[in-house]
Amino acid sequence: MYYPVSGQQTYKRSLELMGNGFEITVVANDQNMADEYIDLAIEEMTRIERLISSWDPNSQTSYINNNAGIRAVRVDAELLELIDRAIKISILTDGAFDISYASMDRIWKYDGSMSSMPSEEEIRQSVAKVGYENIKLNKEESTVFLRNKGMKIGFGAIGKGYAADRAKAVLLEHGVSSGIINASGDMSAWGRQVNGQQWKVAITNPLDKEKAFAMLPINNGAVVTSGNYEKYVKFNGIRYSHIIDPRTGVPARGIISATVFAPKAEIADALATAIFVMGTEVGINRINQLPNIECVIIDEQGKLHTSSNIQISKI
Repeated sequence: MYYPVSGQQTYKRSLELMGNGFEITVVANDQNMADEYIDLAIEEMTRIERLISSWDPNSQTSYINNNAGIRAVRVDAELLELIDRAIKISILTDGAFDISYASMDRIWKYDGSMSSMPSEEEIRQSVAKVGYENIKLNKEESTVFLRNKGMKIGFGAIGKGYAADRAKAVLLEHGVSSGIINASGDMSAWGRQVNGQQWKVAITNPLDKEKAFAMLPINNGAVVTSGNYEKYVKFNGIRYSHIIDPRTGVPARGIISATVFAPKAEIADALATAIFVMGTEVGINRINQLPNIECVIIDEQGKLHTSSNIQISKI
């Protein structure tokens, strides 16, 4: 039985971080305390952004990219471990998730400027420098080396989730009993609402965003949704999403929304992207093999698919 702490209230703040909209929710005794907590979360996520940003020329990630094919770069243990976990997810997903996607040539445009499909040769060349197996780590020296010139790594499909996890960890260390970090849809929650009820997340119907398929509880974990219903191009009646298979250079097809529930937002973030690339059948099969991880997929026909152990109560 959960008993809410008397006098506590829910406080929220919205802000821009990592080029995306974030919302931090905490349960606290008063506004001043809530502001202190939220400031701590922002400070931690800003630190993560400085570490992993490929836009900041002074970040360790930029140093790694700038020295691709030249030399190994010594980095903080935290960044090395994040890259190591990313490589393990690449192996788990047969390369459907790959942080070296940043090496990809941007031949697909989603701003309305594309009038024809890229050629097969253009597509093939666009991913010539992509390949997680060419990211070499030396854990003893704490170095990262990208073997090929022009290679790059980026954390667009895992960074927000990691930042949300770190903000949650900092707030827990400071005694915040309950809250949600919403990193532009990458949600990491803990505790319960002040009325004792569980935090809940809506599974939106991508074909009608005013409606939701279901409300599902988040129990001290994370939920991340990836969708292609806003950024895509169409050729010959076929929809090509903005999520591109890093192995082939061809945009993912068949899925318009993938939601992953996991203990950490980092893994949920990565797997939500990978599911798009793997497709419904392979994606669900892979999720069913992982402990404490579930998914909800909505295909292009609006049909809902779920992993084995998730219970959906439609609303």
